[in-house]
Amino acid sequence: MATAGTPSADQAAEGARAAAEVARQAAEAAAAYADAAASAAGAAAHGLTGGAIDPFVFRLAIFVLAVFVGYYVVWSVTPALHTPLMSVTNAISSVIVVGALLAVGVDTVAEGTGWARGFGFVGLILASVNIFGGFLVTSRMLAMYAKKK
Repeated sequence: MATAGTPSADQAAEGARAAAEVARQAAEAAAAYADAAASAAGAAAHGLTGGAIDPFVFRLAIFVLAVFVGYYVVWSVTPALHTPLMSVTNAISSVIVVGALLAVGVDTVAEGTGWARGFGFVGLILASVNIFGGFLVTSRMLAMYAKKK
């Protein structure tokens, strides 16, 4: 039973749902801004160079824009949701693990694969630590909300 001044479980759940909806709307807005910025950058690059822009420069520009969009999205999240969202985001590193496994498994017949295998192995280790840490933080955070025995 809730006492005066403490929210009930239903009120807390409703507050969490509302905060999750705000975070979802912020993510959708960021994605829309990123799409608009990428298309504007592509149009500007195509117009300025007559279609002869280097793909590396174009991809680098998109990466820089993604860094700025990500920065503003993360800082617009309420502090109460920051840790859960970041721990789940760390768990998304499983995509990096797949890429690192592909890099580690490069055939040794091809020339120059030593670097690819080395960076793949380092990426595999770092992404695995990131995933483990994300789940560890999530587990500790959920334990804070567990009922005391």
